[in-house]
Amino acid sequence: MNWRHCVFLVCAFCLSAALAAGPARAQTRVGEAAVVKNEVVRVMASGTTPINVGDSVVRDETVRTGTDSATRLVMADSTNLSLGPNSTLKLDRTVFDDAHSYRDISIKLTTGAFRFVTGNSDKGAYKIQTQVATIGVRGTILDILSQRGKTTVVLRDNGASRVCTLTFQCIELTKPGDTAVITFAGGKYTIQKSSTPPWTFACGAAAGLCSTTQYADATPTITPPVDDGSDPTGMLCGR
Repeated sequence: MNWRHCVFLVCAFCLSAALAAGPARAQTRVGEAAVVKNEVVRVMASGTTPINVGDSVVRDETVRTGTDSATRLVMADSTNLSLGPNSTLKLDRTVFDDAHSYRDISIKLTTGAFRFVTGNSDKGAYKIQTQVATIGVRGTILDILSQRGKTTVVLRDNGASRVCTLTFQCIELTKPGDTAVITFAGGKYTIQKSSTPPWTFACGAAAGLCSTTQYADATPTITPPVDDGSDPTGMLCGR
């Protein structure tokens, strides 16, 4: 085998590994389902597949509950995220700081009712988005109702949350019961604060829905395994 043939084979191997690693990296495990009632599915381009207790949730994944359905997801940093009936969220972006915490994680709450209980990550790691609001979480419990043109955020425990419209009008929630209501109508965003929550997350929708548990195995895993950047041939492509 001459050197040109060797270089061609090595580069072909590297290209194949890179192509295989791309979709595999998208399967980084970021949490698991702790509670599942009735219809809870992951949504993919090819359709939907059911989620059962103990199943992984992965980066860039969309999770949806059906009518009379609910689920509680436990993230790798032991954040607990509950979804009520007819709710949809997307785990939009995740960057691990270490095996037990995130440096950066973004969650999109498309529609429905949610309860968010913070875990071990830095207070600035989580960025929660709805259709009309962005929500920062600082060590607390939040109930969030995302509807068409309206988001309601209720602070349920000690801690704080900064709630902003998409035009950067912001309110600080600092006491249990503090509530922000954001609406979008007639091309205009409005945000109002009160101390009387107009709504609360329905913990009775499923047994254990509002409990909190630690993530059993917080080490992020990737399925299937992907190339870690090492070169098993001892050669670099193109050299």
